[in-house]
Amino acid sequence: MRDVVEAALKAADVTYDEPRPGAFLVNLPGQHKLATMTWLIVGEQALHVEAFFCRQPDENHAEFYRWLLGKNGAMYGVHFSLDPVGDVYLVGRVPLAAVTEAEVDRLLGCVLTYSDDWFDRALELGFASSIRREWEWRAKRGESLANLQAFARFADPDR
Repeated sequence: MRDVVEAALKAADVTYDEPRPGAFLVNLPGQHKLATMTWLIVGEQALHVEAFFCRQPDENHAEFYRWLLGKNGAMYGVHFSLDPVGDVYLVGRVPLAAVTEAEVDRLLGCVLTYSDDWFDRALELGFASSIRREWEWRAKRGESLANLQAFARFADPDR
């Protein structure tokens, strides 16, 4: 099964490492979230998929977690989960009998889509005050606001 995963990664032309046999750390480049580091781990019965999404929210916890749970019902292959400190991950398990190159590609595509497309909204829900403070601090210092533009509608006091 390790060979199937490796062939899929090569075909997808993504950057990856294999720190131990059957455990692949894949770098999925995005536009909103610059990179989603994703583990594909071949186990005895299943392929485990795990990717860090964001740290635990600073604020607005109920709405943040309600939003995540609402997304879970429409997702394929992975779902949102929390680690013991509350950081958010995308996780999933696929039976080895279902693992093909096409399925690995589909799983990676789902991880990238969910992570990249929903990252800005997650930050808006769980970190709005921090984003506003960062905007204000950068504006006062004359520093670039380029990577905060997705949040201008609520962070820019001049809007």
